[in-house]
Amino acid sequence: MGFLSVLSFAHKLVGDRLQPGDTAVDATAGTGADTLFLAKACGPRGSVFSFDIQSEALALTRARLDKEAQDTISSVTLMERSHEDMEAALPQGVHGKLGAVMFNLGYLPAQGADPLVITHTESTLKALNAAVGLLRPRGLLTVVLYPGHPGGDEEAAAVENWAAALPQSSGQVVLYRQPQKPASPYLIAFEKTR
Repeated sequence: MGFLSVLSFAHKLVGDRLQPGDTAVDATAGTGADTLFLAKACGPRGSVFSFDIQSEALALTRARLDKEAQDTISSVTLMERSHEDMEAALPQGVHGKLGAVMFNLGYLPAQGADPLVITHTESTLKALNAAVGLLRPRGLLTVVLYPGHPGGDEEAAAVENWAAALPQSSGQVVLYRQPQKPASPYLIAFEKTR
């Protein structure tokens, strides 16, 4: 058996941490895979907030959620907003209480989607800073990075530098990557300690 894919490893880390009734955020809904994963992990007593700037992404996410038995997943609030608006968009009652925030950067991986609509370094870094503050102690932040597309390598490098600069007193960071394949997706995960 080989190593887990970066997406599977992100799900494993978050799945091992979240409990039924928790609140979590999918900062980049895309096709809804992470949103559905979080909704299952948080269970019917939990809640999930899912962000994307593209209505097409939110429609794909809603369609994925609608295929599930609604009594087995969290309530999900879809927000057609940038992840950089996360702090302002989330209810005050969940600030400092999130069990997980997941980012899957890049572009919408759907047929017909515009590959030029991508996440951008400036808004991503704002969102990451907000996410750290929104997490509860022992909450997890995961970021899947895609250096293999135009703009993705710069964003990945900036996020890696951001993670390396986080004070050790705030939490710990791990990197999950195949160094023999520098253009392959990789994962950065942060666990908040206080």
